[in-house]
Amino acid sequence: MPMETSEAKKPGELRRVPQRQRGHERVAALLEAAASCFVEKGYDATTMTEVAARAGASIGSLYQFFPTKEVLAQALVEQYAQAVYAELATLAEQSVPWSTEELARQLCAFLVSFRKRHPAFVVLVETVIMPSVDGMAIRRRVRAQLQALLAQRAAHRSSEDMHAAAVVVQQMMKAAIAIHAEPDMPGRDAALMQLQHAMQLYLHGVFAK
Repeated sequence: MPMETSEAKKPGELRRVPQRQRGHERVAALLEAAASCFVEKGYDATTMTEVAARAGASIGSLYQFFPTKEVLAQALVEQYAQAVYAELATLAEQSVPWSTEELARQLCAFLVSFRKRHPAFVVLVETVIMPSVDGMAIRRRVRAQLQALLAQRAAHRSSEDMHAAAVVVQQMMKAAIAIHAEPDMPGRDAALMQLQHAMQLYLHGVFAK
């Protein structure tokens, strides 16, 4: 039966990599507990003891996999980053038959929906300074995926043009986040609709031959 290994790891990596299903389930429970604690109390106020208690695990079990709180947070960020890459890739596949209007709607809603489903991602990437977490690398990866998605409809455009378009679209997606983040904003829904319309007009221009 395979055992869980505990070989020396690079800084920031798991101390022990689970090989068995039970180990994977334990790590998943610890990460879920950490996410809840970070959202409720913030990164700085959360303790490893609280995370272990929330997961129903011993503190020793937590330290077996995550030697520090930063390693734990980094593992969460990596999990969320892989999720956003996968969801964006799925959106790119599904978008092939969509109209430009539908594509604009989906892009405007994409990051808003992801952040709502994964609030700890916002806490860790946007409000916590951790040298081991490269938020810019995540943004660059998302931008590259957006460039590939847009290029599917604009093969006549140069790579430089499509990179610029991906930058603009990414900023529009971030604008949707900013508007959505103010629930008491007068006319918020109208502003979101106007942003979506602006995205439609912009994409029509990008895709036009």
